Amino acid sequence: MTEHQPSPHAPDAPAAAPGCPVRTDAVRLAGVSYQQTPSQLYRALRREHGPVAPVLLDGDVPAWLVLGYSEVSHVTAHDELFARDSRRWNQWGAIPQDWPLMPFVGYQPSVLFTEGDEHRRRAGVITEALEGIDQFELGRDCQYIAEQLIAEFAGSGQAELMAEYAHALPMRAAVQVCGMPDARADTRQLVEDLRISLDAGEGDDPVAAYGRVGERLRQLVKDKRSAPGPDVTSRMLLHPAGLTDEEIVQDLISVIAAAQQPTGNWIGNTLRLLLTDERFAVNVSGGRLSVGEALNEVLWLDTPTQNFIGRWAVRDTQLGGRHIRAGDCLVLGLAAANTDPQIWPESHVGAENAAHLSFSNGEHRCPYPAPLLADVMARTAVETLLERLPDLVLAVEPEELAWRPSIWMRGLTALPVEFSPVVR
Repeated sequence: MTEHQPSPHAPDAPAAAPGCPVRTDAVRLAGVSYQQTPSQLYRALRREHGPVAPVLLDGDVPAWLVLGYSEVSHVTAHDELFARDSRRWNQWGAIPQDWPLMPFVGYQPSVLFTEGDEHRRRAGVITEALEGIDQFELGRDCQYIAEQLIAEFAGSGQAELMAEYAHALPMRAAVQVCGMPDARADTRQLVEDLRISLDAGEGDDPVAAYGRVGERLRQLVKDKRSAPGPDVTSRMLLHPAGLTDEEIVQDLISVIAAAQQPTGNWIGNTLRLLLTDERFAVNVSGGRLSVGEALNEVLWLDTPTQNFIGRWAVRDTQLGGRHIRAGDCLVLGLAAANTDPQIWPESHVGAENAAHLSFSNGEHRCPYPAPLLADVMARTAVETLLERLPDLVLAVEPEELAWRPSIWMRGLTALPVEFSPVVR
């Protein structure tokens, strides 16, 4: 990294790591069975440990996985007990600089790691910048992007929707509202670098990928500083709070990352549900349940962000019958909380309400109106695809679909489909 390209980093820390000792009953958050059927692991962890379970992250680094709906809600509602500044972590002495999860936990001058008045200031800038987006205009833009993407494969009668559609649409929409020129190669590289930095696979370098994302956005901020326009980046630069360029870069990374990977997986998971669940009928366009119901059900049952790291205990406290030590790391089990049998006692998870924790909770939840904007992107993507390709079907058996090897993001590796070719 050059001196102009700061990366997530571990703070100076003592060699010892006294808190959250490795427990003999801790479970590694890894393995094929977990990646493909995490709900089974969540059930097993609840049976054995209750709503808060000891787990091991990459490199056998200890943490707590918060599984209960009430417990996740409590953690996210009490910043005075469970805060976001990762420099509190009592394990820093055991964490190498190239740790795969460093982009998640290495302290950065980002809204994600701020607290109190500073967080409210930074989040307020993002909220006001996003409020400047006209949702009807965003819907029209997303429909135009969707039709462009569909036109690229409509004549072939087949497509792989995750790469060619689900991830491409929200990224193009996100860079557009941020004022970045829509250069296809540039956008594709951003998609790949965000994937790597958020959810690295074998052989990937997440820290380097995060650095490339930062460099691209530094150039954007520089360009908008010279020539502002009607976009999110310019509104952040012109906001009276007076954020520095680097603060804006870091917060733009958060905005674009949240808009792209989770929304892309939300689109993909919803299309999977529509194409595999008989409640929606064989012909999706004639299904009895609506696209809106499918989108909401996915947030309950296959939420794009399964787990979020994290919160750090400000002082010794109790949670779910566990003694949490000051500096312990807590992973928010959003997917587990959404399917907590305490809120669905008869094992029936309904999609009738929006009380899920998919956008988190409390001051650090996804800032308004971001969930509404994500819904516009996802709903437009799904509805436009089904309208343009009404006989869309899976090209493989449902059981052949594979989930990404991730404990963080819930999304398919590929979604191959077939349909009647459309002649332009």
